[in-house]
Amino acid sequence: MEIRAAGPGDVAGAVAFHDELVPYLVVTRGLLSRRLAAPVTPGRSEFAALDDGTVVGWATSNLIAGSDPLDGEVRVLVRPEYRGRGIGTRLLTATHAELRAAGAASARVFSEPGAVDWAARFGYRQTRQVHYAGIDPAKVQAVPETPSKVRLVPLTDVEPHQLYAADQVAQRTKPGDARITSRPYEEWLAAVWRSPDTVLDLSVAAVYDEQVIAFTLGLGDHTVIWSKMTSTMPEYRGRGLAKLVKATALRQAASAGVRGMYTANYDGNTPMLAVNDWLGYQRIATHAVLVCPLS
Repeated sequence: MEIRAAGPGDVAGAVAFHDELVPYLVVTRGLLSRRLAAPVTPGRSEFAALDDGTVVGWATSNLIAGSDPLDGEVRVLVRPEYRGRGIGTRLLTATHAELRAAGAASARVFSEPGAVDWAARFGYRQTRQVHYAGIDPAKVQAVPETPSKVRLVPLTDVEPHQLYAADQVAQRTKPGDARITSRPYEEWLAAVWRSPDTVLDLSVAAVYDEQVIAFTLGLGDHTVIWSKMTSTMPEYRGRGLAKLVKATALRQAASAGVRGMYTANYDGNTPMLAVNDWLGYQRIATHAVLVCPLS
């Protein structure tokens, strides 16, 4: 058994591994290739566990952008038939070391229910649940009527500073365990707006009076998309705008040939869960949200 930092040569095996175990997490070849080829940054890591060259375990770590105090997140996956051999422990230890070195005060992980007791041995405690869901965009409900004076546009038709302003509000007001304050514009521009993984043309904003008042933002490769963020600005909530932008994005994705769209929501995010139910998203899995202090 070999456990080491992942490299570009692991991409095919890792994508097949994720597609088999957790296809709803949307790990594409392009996304993973770019991540493994990117310059090393604090807190970000990918580790592979291989048995005779076959990927049997995978772990990632990241810092949560804009969190204060600085928080991290990890993901650890091991094939069921390889569990109980210490692979998960070694992968988790490696990701914790990366986050500690980057100054993270805590780590968050989304865990299968059966792994909660195992994670508790490392100091993890459950704070809530997260629900994964998916939909064939061709099956979307009819798009609601657009309110007067509101324009629906792809994010390619929005100025980046307009989306940045809306995203900062969305990050500060979204449910979650990390406290999000602010992210510098240039950092956001590189990580979100200019990222090849962001599908700006298949993401949608509702614009009113030259401001983004609601938006939905996706990541993917125009075959499968992860709905990373959907938000309505606080003063415009309760008017069906989240439903409107998500339904429009699904319709556009279907026209572009996208086969599947996936998302996740915390159990306390009742409005967005209701929107996804109305759109026709089907629940795939429910994981426990666990947080562990690193200091």
